[in-house]
Amino acid sequence: MASRGRRSAAALAVIPPQSLQVRPEPPADLTAEQAIEWRAIVDRMPADWFTRETHALLAQLCRHITASRAIAKRLIPDLSNGELNTLLRMQEREGKAIEKLSRAMRLSQYSRYDRKKATGSATRRPWQD
Repeated sequence: MASRGRRSAAALAVIPPQSLQVRPEPPADLTAEQAIEWRAIVDRMPADWFTRETHALLAQLCRHITASRAIAKRLIPDLSNGELNTLLRMQEREGKAIEKLSRAMRLSQYSRYDRKKATGSATRRPWQD
């Protein structure tokens, strides 16, 4: 049960146990670019967000992100229509995989959206003020 009132300076000076948790390191089978992506994602989320069972999903997400970047680099203006179409289809598949994995691990804005907490002009009409 939580105590009432403000927290004391001594209580604020203590590091909570969840901040002492070690963040997962990228697997050895990831490339350097994929490992950078892994660390960027892991460092952005709370320390306990990525449990052991999500590491395979996160590794695959990093692979898809770097593959999408590699495809984007190959998109140059002087490609034939067939080559351009092939690359765009590849990029679309990578984008869908990134979206699916991001939602599964609750990394995207869409997956964390809570309608109960949402407020704004859509919930109140201007004439109701």
